[in-house]
Amino acid sequence: MNGTFSFFKGRRVFITGDTGFKGAWLSYWLHLLGADVTGYALAPKQRGDLFNQLQLSRHIKHVTGDIRDRLHLQKVFSQFKPEVVFHLAAQSLVRVSYADPVTTIDTNVTGSATLLECVRQSPSVRSLVYITSDKCYLNKEWLWAYRENDELGGKDPYSASKAAAELIFACYHDSFFTMRKNFGAASTRAGNVIGGGDWALDRIVPDCIRALQKKCAIELRHPQAVRPWQHVLDPLYGYMMLAARLYSRPKEFSTSWNFGPSVRSSRTVQEVAAKIVSGWGEGKIRHVPQKKAPHESQMLLLNCEKANRLLGWAPRWDVDRSLMETVDWYREVHAGEPAAKITERQIRSYMDSRA
Repeated sequence: MNGTFSFFKGRRVFITGDTGFKGAWLSYWLHLLGADVTGYALAPKQRGDLFNQLQLSRHIKHVTGDIRDRLHLQKVFSQFKPEVVFHLAAQSLVRVSYADPVTTIDTNVTGSATLLECVRQSPSVRSLVYITSDKCYLNKEWLWAYRENDELGGKDPYSASKAAAELIFACYHDSFFTMRKNFGAASTRAGNVIGGGDWALDRIVPDCIRALQKKCAIELRHPQAVRPWQHVLDPLYGYMMLAARLYSRPKEFSTSWNFGPSVRSSRTVQEVAAKIVSGWGEGKIRHVPQKKAPHESQMLLLNCEKANRLLGWAPRWDVDRSLMETVDWYREVHAGEPAAKITERQIRSYMDSRA
């Protein structure tokens, strides 16, 4: 078995945000690899969320809690004594951050600081992968892809909160973690991810799927916006590779990392919607401009040469394969197939793929 995959067998792994889209995929994948997984997050918002569709509570230990609740989180750390920690809990939607900036900032900044403090006080933790977002970069709407040492910042509350979360991580890293033996910690930034089971509002794929299921036209606000699309399994694989390296060679890998598709895999929102319609077999698309819509970035690409060269990571599925697998997931679940069966099949297919 691939060394990264075999590393997790029997490991005590702690995941914040396991009821979210990426967190649920990661939790289920690590369960399949034989890890002893504990998840910590708010309860799923609706019955159809991926966490419920996968029946994850049967496969991992789940603790319902708020990432900002330091005493509760510390108690869970003390009881579980994790070896590896993945921090994914967040308010992750740009448009929601405009409606509720204080909660967004409180969750993404204070919640992240709470997690870091719990890790600092937990000697069992050997490896921390701290996930933020590609939107932590100050977006200058240029054609070049952002590198890990580019300027941080944000024009909207969500992006600003992610830039602040990176600064908090750097503070803990330099103040506490660099002096800790046998411990590695790294922050990671990924582009827009797609995959089955995402039902969030104001994301292109779930918005398209909801429209198709209702036999309504897909409405696009910014059809020419360019995004670095990738399947959710690609950055998750990067996080897992990084966790294993941080465990064995912490000093070499305790830094920041981008995990995104190649620039060649970038597509406009219009192109993505057209692929989804084609894969679904029917549907219509129309442009619905919003005159007073909040600011949304039109161009944001990641440079992943560092992960390519130093980690040996590269996307295993190109954008066309990613879209195909994503639409297949939704279409088969819509037809009555169990979500867990499809998810496991796609994970095993991904592990058998080569970059």
